[in-house]
Amino acid sequence: MKKINKLAIVGGTHGNEFTGIYLIKKFEKFPDLINRKNFETKTLLANPQGFELVKRYIDTDLNRCFKMEDLDNNTNLNYEENRAKFINQILGPKGNPKFDFILDLHTTTANMGLTIILVNYYPFNLKIAAYLSSVEPNVKVYSCFNPERENSFINSICEGGFAIEVGPIAQGILQADLFYKTEKLVQISLDFIEHFNEGKLHHINRDLVIYKHLKFVDYPKTEDGEIVAMIHPQLQGRDYQKLSPGEPMFLTFDNQTISYQEESPVWPVFINEAAYYEKGIAMCLTKQEKITV
Repeated sequence: MKKINKLAIVGGTHGNEFTGIYLIKKFEKFPDLINRKNFETKTLLANPQGFELVKRYIDTDLNRCFKMEDLDNNTNLNYEENRAKFINQILGPKGNPKFDFILDLHTTTANMGLTIILVNYYPFNLKIAAYLSSVEPNVKVYSCFNPERENSFINSICEGGFAIEVGPIAQGILQADLFYKTEKLVQISLDFIEHFNEGKLHHINRDLVIYKHLKFVDYPKTEDGEIVAMIHPQLQGRDYQKLSPGEPMFLTFDNQTISYQEESPVWPVFINEAAYYEKGIAMCLTKQEKITV
C-alpha cells in the first residue's frame, strides 16, 4: 500500500455536531497537535452556515451529497450541494483525489460510544480500525459498505479514511469526555499513519469484529405517516447489543409491545437517533462479522 502523503480532518459536516467543529478550531489554533513529519494534515470546517445557525444542514444533508452524479450536476443547486462541490474541489475530485485519507468527525444522540464507520474495505482502513479497536477496546467498527451501491458520504471522495462517531450527546452542545475521547482517536490515528509511512508498524494479525449494515427500520406509523410507537424501554440505549427474535422493539402509545419478529438475531445501532426521525429511521440493524486483518 502506498504511503499517506496528505490527510484531511473534517468537522462540522453536520452543523449542530459541535465536537468535530471545536476540534477543528482547536487544531487550527494549535497546529502542532496534528503536525506529523512525513505527511501533510489539513483541517476543514465542512458546513460553516449550518454551524452558524446550529442546524444539521441548511437545505439538505451534506453527508448525502457526494455521489458522482450529484457532484457532476450543475443545475438548481442548494447550499449543501454547492458546498459538496467546493469540498470535492479541495479534497478530490472523487475518483482521483488530492488527499489520501479523510477523517470525518461526527457525534450522535444514540448510545454509540466510540464508533469507526467504514464506507469501504480498503485494506489500510481495516488495519487502522483493527489497531484502534486493539488499543481502545471500547471502539466499535460499523460498516455501511455496499459494493453494489455508490456511497454518498464525504469519506467516499478517497479510498482511505473513515468517520469517527461518538455519543450519546445532544445536538448543539459540547461534552468534555467525548471531546477528549474523539481527540485521542484522532491522535492515535495520526501516529499510526506516521509509523506506517516510516515502515515501523508491527504486523497486525488479529480478528476484527465488524457490525455490517443490514437495513434501516422505521417507527411504526399510520398510513398518513404519523408515529404510533416509540423505542421500547428495554431496547433504548442498547446499541451494539444483540436483539433476538421475540424481544421488545417498540412500545405503542397504548402500552402495547411490538417485538422483533425476524428469524435471526441482529445488533441494532443508531437507536432513536434524533437526526434520523426526518429520514424515517428508528434504528439500523446490523449483523456481526469477524474478519482477520
